[in-house]
Amino acid sequence: MLRKLNYRFSQAKRKFSSTTVSFTRQPTLSSFPPNPTDLKALLSNGQLEDALLEMAIQGLEIKFEGYDTILNECVNRRAIREGQRVHSHMIKTHYHPPVYLRTRLVVFYTKCECLGDARKVFDEMPDRNVVAWTAIISAYSQRGYASEALNLFRQMLRSGSEPNAFTFASVLTSCKGALRVEYGMQIHSLIVKSMLESHIYVGSSLLDMYAKFGKIHEARGVFEGLPERDVVSCTAIISGYAQMGLDEEALELFRRLQREGMTCNYVTYASVLTALSGLAAVDHGKQIHNHVLRSELPFYVVLQNSLIDMYSKCGNLTYSRRIFDNMSERTVMSWNAMLVGYSKHGKGREVVELFKLLREQNKVKPDTVTFLAVLSGCSHGGMEDRGLEFFDEMVSGKNGVKPEIEHYSCVVDILGRSGKVEEAFEFIKQMPFEPTAAMWGSLLGACRVHLNVDIGELVAERLIEMEPENSGNYVLLSNLYASMGRWEDVRNVRELMNEKAVIKEPGRSWIELNQTLHTFHASDRTHPRKEEVFAKVKELLVKIKQAGYTPDLSCVLHDVDEEQKEKILLGHSEKLALAFGLIDTPPGKPVQVMKNLRICVDCHNFAKFVSKVYGREVSLRDKNRFHHIIGGICSCGDYW
Repeated sequence: MLRKLNYRFSQAKRKFSSTTVSFTRQPTLSSFPPNPTDLKALLSNGQLEDALLEMAIQGLEIKFEGYDTILNECVNRRAIREGQRVHSHMIKTHYHPPVYLRTRLVVFYTKCECLGDARKVFDEMPDRNVVAWTAIISAYSQRGYASEALNLFRQMLRSGSEPNAFTFASVLTSCKGALRVEYGMQIHSLIVKSMLESHIYVGSSLLDMYAKFGKIHEARGVFEGLPERDVVSCTAIISGYAQMGLDEEALELFRRLQREGMTCNYVTYASVLTALSGLAAVDHGKQIHNHVLRSELPFYVVLQNSLIDMYSKCGNLTYSRRIFDNMSERTVMSWNAMLVGYSKHGKGREVVELFKLLREQNKVKPDTVTFLAVLSGCSHGGMEDRGLEFFDEMVSGKNGVKPEIEHYSCVVDILGRSGKVEEAFEFIKQMPFEPTAAMWGSLLGACRVHLNVDIGELVAERLIEMEPENSGNYVLLSNLYASMGRWEDVRNVRELMNEKAVIKEPGRSWIELNQTLHTFHASDRTHPRKEEVFAKVKELLVKIKQAGYTPDLSCVLHDVDEEQKEKILLGHSEKLALAFGLIDTPPGKPVQVMKNLRICVDCHNFAKFVSKVYGREVSLRDKNRFHHIIGGICSCGDYW
């Protein structure tokens, strides 16, 4: 055997020594004529090294089929060194590979994460077909080099090569961000001209691009035009609605697609759970959870994180923690989801305890979001000193995470909530960052709660300069003036809103009963059971007044008499939704109400007394946090 192996090596050596420097191959005589079947047999048995040895022995005699066979195996295995040997053999033997093999080399190098080598092979190609262009464009696009991918696409068009469906699908993934929306729309025009808009891959990429741009109507138009839909396209459109906060639309579309026989994967379910989190539709969420269990889908971490988020935003922290505790693997996003859940419920102590556990286990490194959740939890939980300690640790570099502007914003919130409005104002002025609108908004909210008009006016002036179209800033300032009885200033603010054509977002509250969402607006007369609802509100008022409830008239932002103010308070959407919940649920069952804006102090007190008098567990979720009320005592500790 050894003698035979030495003989084969001597034959290979003789062949290479006879090679000239000419770029054309010279005819040679070989005792071992090339046999591609041998190469295939070796590779089918997993003998890549032996196949490479056979390639070396055959030397100049190896043909296209032999190179293709070995190179494809290298691509499949991501075998970088072995593939380089094939490429090197081509160069040493002066083999001029056709476009197909050069394209395979481009694919090989991109699969092995050698983008520079792939680009070099591509640039040296004397001729390029659509497959070669698509391969290199896809390589840059997949690795986040959007500008270079778009530049290559432009070069392709100038060269006269016609893009195919896979080219368009690849380049569309590089059209992300506001600066590239025009590119995406231009490419869409080319797609229409090429009559490829209905291709499943192109259509899915188009609707995903539009959804990420926030152009959900354009995305929906592309989706409806697809002759067939796969799980990717269905998931992309549902995710687009959910990411834009159009939760009801996302849920309705999901229901429709399920009726049409849509197949779901874990990403689909994660997107639907995001929508259900926004709606706080816990019954639907449980249905999705059960559906996942029945379908025996693998419990990917992403899906478990979505379940934690959904249950916490629907007010069921017990379920969230149960899922969290049973996870076989936790990423930093898992910890963050649980921390944010506790934070939104005002459970500062639980936030601190969970963060302590994260540090003790030392398996996952906290990131910037982790510390945002911890600081926010301390703020909502009234743990001012502990929150400032965590922030000081960040500033000192002890935790390995440097504070960013969002963390400074949390400190402003911590100080503002605790009534230290002046200190928060000074903190902003001394920051190493330019203050954001969100930061000023947080401080203006604190001025409203703690009735600091002097700083409130300064802050509102800066906010209106930064965000002249944001109605919330005008409303906060107007509320601050109203709380102080400065009605002339209230009218001036409203006139300013009219001048700038600023429209206040209407407050609305909703409640899910029997898997149906019932929505109410202030003094709503559109609900089919409106008379019954208003009668129930009056009944509640009588009973809770006997228990000591007194309407907080400072929450009425109109210059009217006290009787009219009380009537306005009774029409608040939170009270209507709460009354409907009491009507349509059996005694003792918890009632959960959601609101798109911040809940007013009077509605909070109203719910506390209803909980106490009627023995009901009441949950109120607004845009900032959860208020979980049992026996008249709220989880927020009345810390606003």
